[in-house]
Amino acid sequence: MIGSKLEKIVIGLLMVLGLTVFTFWLIYDPVKNFTRNIPGMDNRPKGEAGAGEAVQIGRHFQVYGEHSSVLTGKWSQFRGAQSDNISKENVRLISQWGQNGPKVEWQVDLGEGHAAPAVYNGMVYLLDYDEARKADALRCFSLETGAELWRRWYHVHVKRNHGMSRTVPAVNDKYIVTIGPKCQVMCVDRMSGDYLWGIDLVKEYNTEVPFWYTGQCPVIEDNVAIIAPGGTALLAGIDCATGKVIWETPNPDNWKMSHASVMPMTFGGKKMWVYAAVGGVCGISAEKDDAGTLLWKTAEFSPSVVAPSPVVMDDGKIFITAGYGAGGMLFRVKKQENGFSVQVLQKFKPREGMASEQQTPVFYAGRLFTILPKDAGARRNQFVCCHPDDCKKILWTSGKTDRFGLGPYMVADGKFFILRDDGTMAIARATTSRFELLDKVKLMDGHDAWGPLVITDGRLLMRDSKHMMCIDLRK
Repeated sequence: MIGSKLEKIVIGLLMVLGLTVFTFWLIYDPVKNFTRNIPGMDNRPKGEAGAGEAVQIGRHFQVYGEHSSVLTGKWSQFRGAQSDNISKENVRLISQWGQNGPKVEWQVDLGEGHAAPAVYNGMVYLLDYDEARKADALRCFSLETGAELWRRWYHVHVKRNHGMSRTVPAVNDKYIVTIGPKCQVMCVDRMSGDYLWGIDLVKEYNTEVPFWYTGQCPVIEDNVAIIAPGGTALLAGIDCATGKVIWETPNPDNWKMSHASVMPMTFGGKKMWVYAAVGGVCGISAEKDDAGTLLWKTAEFSPSVVAPSPVVMDDGKIFITAGYGAGGMLFRVKKQENGFSVQVLQKFKPREGMASEQQTPVFYAGRLFTILPKDAGARRNQFVCCHPDDCKKILWTSGKTDRFGLGPYMVADGKFFILRDDGTMAIARATTSRFELLDKVKLMDGHDAWGPLVITDGRLLMRDSKHMMCIDLRK
């Protein structure tokens, strides 16, 4: 009898306790002491853009010194003024490094990346990533001394992803146009660095930032910036003076921005822009009367990653290539009564012919030159030559002892300058008959020396992932 009463008491107490806990759970607010995450209340440094905040393009500016130059050499954009990676300057350059080695004029530290400079009349322009400020930074240096003259920057948070910066500015007598890692386009006055305008392609065009960030380099033609946003417009022409969009090319197939840059082409009496997007390759009119009009397109070559730009050759032939097993494709644009058409001539995997993973091949003296990718079999990473009529037939290679990885290369004064990943620079005779190595030397102790080369006014500008160096090549 006593046990039965005790059980009832215990059960009653448990019911009261349970009811109390349940009531407390109903009325308790677990976040009453939390502070809302409001922009400006999270101790972020003033002006630094994080996720969801507007990037204030071109906001900051600093002058470090004044400088004038008598130099007149120009390397005004990615692959030079004619987009072919061939220096046209009449300057005699060395063929060998000599007993004392290279003459290093200066070098500067950079944020991690692969962006290369443009040069105009003794001024070096580089879109760097300032890791301390977390900012895209357009930096202006003296070509003669390496002294930094001014810097314009804006805060944008970029995480390291095989480097951060990748693009080359476009420069003319009046303007500089840049594209940052997260697709912010900026235009400034070339001499003063004064900010003119900026466009966030993600916000304006619904551009999808490519994996490994933006690799596309802008072009300036007749004071119009040529940009390939993807998203709602395949290409766009923007007035450098005002930032006004002059023309746009519709993008009904929703092709996306690649790492490739827009290349010029004239064929069939028509000036056009050639672009290899993620989705296909197209030709867009560059004539004033119908600028931005789609002239032709093909989706026959559409890998998910495209870094090399299209190589425009003779007779309407274009070579396009990409890494990660994509290989290459040779095709011809044909002129017809009612427009243009595309004829695919060859399409093959990297073991079967000419291909490149990162660098854009060079068309020189009627031949095509490149460094084969790592998945090209026994010839991987070798510098090779082929005839543009048959890109599956390799005419010669640099051989097993001279491999160059993902490094850049260009032509100047009848010579190939080829940079290996580890900072070793090779000089070879620019001949179509064989690979003729003239000399090589290790110039940097860094790694990932992938940024495009620049040779102008007898000086070579090169970089690894953290430094830029200027070397006097004058004979």
